[in-house]
Amino acid sequence: FPQLHAAAAGLPLGRSAVLPGVLLRRDFAAYCPGGAGPLAVLVVRCLRPALAAPGTEYEVLSERRHRAALRWCAGTAEAAIERLRSGGVGLLLSSVKQHEEVIYYAKLHGVSVVECLSSEEVALISEITGLSPYDPAADDGTQGEIAEAVAVTFCRPLLLGSQRYVHVNFSTAGSFQPHCLVLCAPVESLNEQRAAALHGAFTMLLQLFRALDH
Repeated sequence: FPQLHAAAAGLPLGRSAVLPGVLLRRDFAAYCPGGAGPLAVLVVRCLRPALAAPGTEYEVLSERRHRAALRWCAGTAEAAIERLRSGGVGLLLSSVKQHEEVIYYAKLHGVSVVECLSSEEVALISEITGLSPYDPAADDGTQGEIAEAVAVTFCRPLLLGSQRYVHVNFSTAGSFQPHCLVLCAPVESLNEQRAAALHGAFTMLLQLFRALDH
């Protein structure tokens, strides 16, 4: 329930609504409406390789080799974004912060980026879509399609009060279509009361349906 509702204080009660899709409590790191394609992928690591593994030191043997290593890192990041674009991916969902070069190439090639997703948001996306994290290193690029991709019907920014969200709707298989609840109220305490009451009601209904199934 916490990942399927959002609360905005300072707005009239009448602004409350049920919206299709999910709300991610993030802003776009790169927003490219009408960009590369209608697909989304989920990644759990930076698409630009680091010069050294975490906890290790990077030894600079010469300025020339250092510049060559930086060019290789940048080229790897660009190749990863180009692969996404060629596979029809227009939305990159990331659990980690992406390097500025990844964001640069994403904007250049029309790929929107949402980064620093929480573990709860990643789990929700995976549960709704069945997505597994995409690993560019395991993608040989010989096929046009990217297996670890899901279609999205829309992805756009949403402002609720002072909080920015990413509103995305996944095209899921079957009849299940996720929706999210937006609660608006003049003060935060009223939103908290309404959220607690609704959560309790949904929990009771879930227990009732489980009992009927048995």
